Amino acid sequence: MKITQKNEKQPYPFSFNSIIKSLITFVQKKQMISVSNLSLQFGKRVLFDNVNIKFHGERCYGVIGANGAGKSTFLKILNSEIEPNSGSISIDPEKRLSILKQDHNEYNDISIIQTVMMGHYKLWDVMQRKDAIYAKPDFNDEDGVEVGKLEEIFQEMDGWSAESNAADMLCGMGVPTKEHSLLMKDVEPITKVKVLLAQTLFGNPDCLILDEPTNNLDLKTIFWLEEFLLKFKNTVIVVSHNRHFLDTVCTNIVDIDFQKIQLFTGNYTFWYESSQLMLNQRAAANKKAEEKRKELQSFIARFSANASKSRQATSRKKLLEKINIDEMKPSARKYPAIIFNQFREAGDQILEVKNLSTKDENGDILFEKLSFVVNKGDKICFLADNKQALTYLYQILNGERKALTGEFSYGQTIKHSYFPNDHDKYFNSSENLIDWLREFSEDKDDQYVRGFLGKMLFSGEEVLKSISVLSGGEKVRCMFSKMMLNEGNLLIFDDPTNHLDLESIQALNNSMKKFSGTILFSSHDHELNETVANRIIEITPGNTHDKLMSYKEFLEFKGIRKEINTF
Repeated sequence: MKITQKNEKQPYPFSFNSIIKSLITFVQKKQMISVSNLSLQFGKRVLFDNVNIKFHGERCYGVIGANGAGKSTFLKILNSEIEPNSGSISIDPEKRLSILKQDHNEYNDISIIQTVMMGHYKLWDVMQRKDAIYAKPDFNDEDGVEVGKLEEIFQEMDGWSAESNAADMLCGMGVPTKEHSLLMKDVEPITKVKVLLAQTLFGNPDCLILDEPTNNLDLKTIFWLEEFLLKFKNTVIVVSHNRHFLDTVCTNIVDIDFQKIQLFTGNYTFWYESSQLMLNQRAAANKKAEEKRKELQSFIARFSANASKSRQATSRKKLLEKINIDEMKPSARKYPAIIFNQFREAGDQILEVKNLSTKDENGDILFEKLSFVVNKGDKICFLADNKQALTYLYQILNGERKALTGEFSYGQTIKHSYFPNDHDKYFNSSENLIDWLREFSEDKDDQYVRGFLGKMLFSGEEVLKSISVLSGGEKVRCMFSKMMLNEGNLLIFDDPTNHLDLESIQALNNSMKKFSGTILFSSHDHELNETVANRIIEITPGNTHDKLMSYKEFLEFKGIRKEINTF
């Protein structure tokens, strides 16, 4: 056996420097997108300040932040739609990025199947060039050589399977084969959404950039997309207000706050609960430190002039100087204080519905002979393939629409508060916020009314702006203020999370969970449905499912997950 001395040289096949160089090259190749020293400013408003972050691997990054923090702007920077003031974006030139398009009319004169295939722009370019050469009337030897090269590239890209792969994806999203040849201008808006999403996913891109991909999608398509992304082997960067979607698909959270971007491991719920825990712990530590500071200051003030206590006071003063109260930098996020109180506890009789029937404007039946009894403490999630059926039901229960047949009655102790899906009629005047809300309040005092607006994040001079200039999210928060003033013991919500940011959705979700009264609601927010409902009523034109179970249990009862997996 040979004993090697420490100073004896070994015949390594690679030098140390070459190994390090190889490792660096490997790491760089894994970095799909690298953001270095990025800064962006619009006028005096700084959106990003010296941001550094990398995206790579089989990861799904969920981008979150308060409204206006710059989530969509950041995606546009990554996609080169917006130039930063300084810094750089490095993208591996060998990799293909695919971005979800928001312009639903861009492909109006193109068929559905071709629109999807255009998502793989390199393959589509080869196809167009190849077809153009074959179509030449004076096809020559040079054309033959060129088209031969293109055919080879086409084969390497699995071009012969492209159309069938695109068709399979469309069918998986619920777009039937008979529609694949239709022009985009001739299909329903929901179908356009699905086609543009399929276009983004088509051809196994190296990186997906998705801005609100679940908007306007039905439940089955959202589940299909979740399944697709869970199996997707490359990088995904996504902005979404759908908490269940973020929880299901995300491996990392990208948090935009304080003009910085921080990367966290885990899904949205893990980030949210961790951030709340850290905030509470830091607040408790600061409170304890502040109490200690006040105690020492009080001691110093009382005994500094006392000769017998002067030595002790001096030591306390030195101790005081050592106490460090961390300044808790307030987050750009603001959570509205949505608090629904009941004017009184309801009796046992809440609401009884008997044989209600109605039709839409075209004479089609939305529901027929609908009957159910609402019990005290019920939190009922209403479902329907046709959302108009639910809106009509709520309007009937609120006295805004007449049913064709049937009747309903509230208990004598019931006072209901209603959040309509379309609330624009409430904001047709030019009055300011405080005067608008005062109309719905028995107490007309300014400070009283201001208090409800303040809970909804309208403070200072904001309460004096005209309701005609409010954004969609601001109008929703105003409607919550109106409901809070009403103090109903039966709350009715028709899709209340539309236009809301994640913070407002979270606040509403928490409030509905804590509310001790009765709730009737419908929502496209999976997490809200799952955490609030204790009963599900599904309405169809000819049938009704009324189940005392959670939303998750109902989906299992309907076999929706199983159906999704067979796409």
